[in-house]
Amino acid sequence: MHLIAPDILAEARGMSGAMTGTACVLGVALWLFGWRWHRFWVVAGITLGAGLIGLNAGRTSGGQVMAVGILLAVAAGMMALELAKVVAFVAGGIGAWLAVQWVLPQAQELWAVFLSGGLFGLLLYRLWTMLLTSLIGTLLAGHALLLLLEGWLSFDAVAWAGAHLVALNGVVAAVVVLGIVVQATQTAEPAPAKEGKDGKKEPKTEKKEKKHKPKKDDDHEAHGEHDHAPADSPDEGKKPAGGWLGRLASGARLK
Repeated sequence: MHLIAPDILAEARGMSGAMTGTACVLGVALWLFGWRWHRFWVVAGITLGAGLIGLNAGRTSGGQVMAVGILLAVAAGMMALELAKVVAFVAGGIGAWLAVQWVLPQAQELWAVFLSGGLFGLLLYRLWTMLLTSLIGTLLAGHALLLLLEGWLSFDAVAWAGAHLVALNGVVAAVVVLGIVVQATQTAEPAPAKEGKDGKKEPKTEKKEKKHKPKKDDDHEAHGEHDHAPADSPDEGKKPAGGWLGRLASGARLK
């Protein structure tokens, strides 16, 4: 199996340097940010594929080519996120089919292999998306880089790729695995929040409020003590003197 296919290199020799460089940058971005931007890649890929299919269908039927392509691209783009799991199932099945056919060319009952690969693609959706984006990005950047080097170094990229088939396959496999590791490190899960005294997780904002609460309560209590202090009644200073003589004098004044 040719991962860096000489036939594709021969067909892409007519591309300009700007288009080749754009393809190389796009492949590196897909290899580096496959899972992090996977919604963007899914929507863009399905929209582009549906647009190309619509253009081809409109050309063969003789209808409005541009209208069919645009309408099909817009419809597919609006349903792209819902179709992502279907694409993962189909891609997983095709990948398993090709892998088994490469290892065991005489294998039969490949429909079971296709269904098994599709189910694994759904169950391991994140890992499968990383693998697929890393593989596509590596292949796109690899073909574009060889075409750029052919123009800069003046060597035959097609013949060189055909002569170093095993080495290129090994390099592609290693770069794909490295891409999966890079994408996995970029999507590290955030650290869990610390638990409070009651065993519940508390966000940082609540902790800050709780730190300032005691101070406010202390100030409120201090003000409350001043505000609600009992006032001296006017009769307190007029209390009669102790003993029976004082009580008798006060009773006489009241009369």
